[in-house]
Amino acid sequence: MTDDRDDGLEERRRRLSAELANRKAEDAAEAKRDAQSEESRKGMALGFKLSSEFISAVAVGAILGYMLDRFAGTSPWGLIVLLLLGFCAGVLNVLRSVGMVAPPPSMQKRNDKDGK
Repeated sequence: MTDDRDDGLEERRRRLSAELANRKAEDAAEAKRDAQSEESRKGMALGFKLSSEFISAVAVGAILGYMLDRFAGTSPWGLIVLLLLGFCAGVLNVLRSVGMVAPPPSMQKRNDKDGK
């Protein structure tokens, strides 16, 4: 009778070990998927940030140019010039956000004081 119990116990132990191994493999695969989705979310957030910075700079340039033309009567030159300046400012902001261009010296001094 004890041999049957030992065999049954040994069989249950083997099944438990196999199930634990399967569960560990599933957990590892799930952690990998979570890491990939987290990386994807970070990339999408960066894309939205960069596009909003660029679009807002161009929009501000266009609005200021239109207002200048309305009040000064310089149509269409104010719009053209300030739209181009807004485009350049947008490109510069995007490049600064990505890290391809250093921030202006006044921002560097502030960051040094803050300990960043």
